[in-house]
Amino acid sequence: MTMRKAVKYLFSSLLLAAVAGYAGWTQYRPESLFLSDLRSEVALDLGVPGERGNLLGIQPELFANDYRSAEQLRLKLSAYLDKARSAGLLNGKTIVVLPEHVGTWLVASGEKNQVYSAASVSEAMAWLAASNPLQLLRALPSAKGADRLADALFRMKAAQMAADYQALFGGLAKAYGITLVAGSIVLPEPRVENGVLLPGDGPLYNVSLVFAADGQPLGQPQRKVAPIVDEQGFTAAAPASALQVVDTPAGRLGVLICADSWFPQTYQALAGQQVELLAVPAFLTGNGGWDKPWRGYNGLPTPADVRLKAGELTEGDAWQRMAMAGRIGQSGARAGITVFMRGQLWDLGSAGHSLVADQTQHVLAADESGARLINLWL
Repeated sequence: MTMRKAVKYLFSSLLLAAVAGYAGWTQYRPESLFLSDLRSEVALDLGVPGERGNLLGIQPELFANDYRSAEQLRLKLSAYLDKARSAGLLNGKTIVVLPEHVGTWLVASGEKNQVYSAASVSEAMAWLAASNPLQLLRALPSAKGADRLADALFRMKAAQMAADYQALFGGLAKAYGITLVAGSIVLPEPRVENGVLLPGDGPLYNVSLVFAADGQPLGQPQRKVAPIVDEQGFTAAAPASALQVVDTPAGRLGVLICADSWFPQTYQALAGQQVELLAVPAFLTGNGGWDKPWRGYNGLPTPADVRLKAGELTEGDAWQRMAMAGRIGQSGARAGITVFMRGQLWDLGSAGHSLVADQTQHVLAADESGARLINLWL
C-alpha cells in the first residue's frame, strides 16, 4: 500500500468511526431520577370553605432537571397537590391553575444530560438539535415563522409532547378529582379528537387545555391570542373570537394565557359567553422583573384605553392595573386568579406575584422562595 493510499484509508476509517460514534451518541439517553425540592407552602387562603368550590393556583418552583421526564415532573406536581389535599384545599369543585409554559418544556424530556446542564436556553436547544439530527431534518421543511429552528425543534417532538401533556395533566386531574387548567404548551395546530390531544401540521401555538375530574379534556385547546415579541418568531396568534368558556362544577371558566389578560377584546369575547371565573396562566422572565420598570406591551399594540407608557410603572404595578386584576369587571366574571411560574429554567429567570381577584379587590401572594399555593374560596 502506498503512503497516499494509507493516508486516505486512515482518514476514511477515522471519518467512519466519528460518524458511527456520533450516531451512537445520539441514541444514548441516560436513565436517572434527580431528587428535587418537593416542598410547598400555602401563601394565600382567602374566603370561607363552602359548596361553591375554590380557585387554587399552584405557583411551582421548577428547574431544567424537573423536565428530564414527564414522570419527574409528575412527582413534583403531585407533591404540591398532596400538600393542597392535606391542607383541605381540594374537593370536587376545585379548579387548580398551573402557570404558562409548564408543559412547553416537555420538549426537553428524555434528552441528554447536556440539555439540562446548559447555561442558556439557546445552548440547551443546540444540544437538543445535535442529539436529534434526523428528526430535526425531517421537521425543518415544515417549519414556519422567522425562527425556523425553534419551530422545527418543537415540531419534531410534538407527538410525544402532546401525549405526555395529556397523560400527565389529565392523569393528575383524575387522580385528585379536580378540574385542572394545565398551564400551557407549544404545539403545532393542536386539536382534541375523540378525547385525544393531537398535533397538526400548521403553525405552532401556545395553548392551554382544561382537564375534567375524569381526566378528559374540556373543549378544544385554547390558543394564545397575544404572543409577546419573544414568541412571535415561532408561534402564531389566534383571534379573540376563538376564546372559549368551559363548564366546570364551580362555574363557567375562561382561560387567558398571560398577555391575553392585558387586552379589553379578550374580556369582551368571554363576557359574551357568560364567563363566571377567570384563570390566567402566566410567566414573567427575568429574576427580580416584578420590581423593574414596565416594558410596555412587548411587541403588541397598546390598547386604546391605556394612556401609560413603558417605564412609567413597575412591571408589578402594571400587572395589577392593566391585566386581570384591573380588568376582571370587563368580563363580568365574579372571580379570577393569575398564577406565575417560578424557579430557574436555564437563563430565563422568573418573577411575578400570583394573585386572586374579584369585582372589588385583588390580593397578592408574598414573593418568597419555594413553591406556593394560592387559594380563593368562591
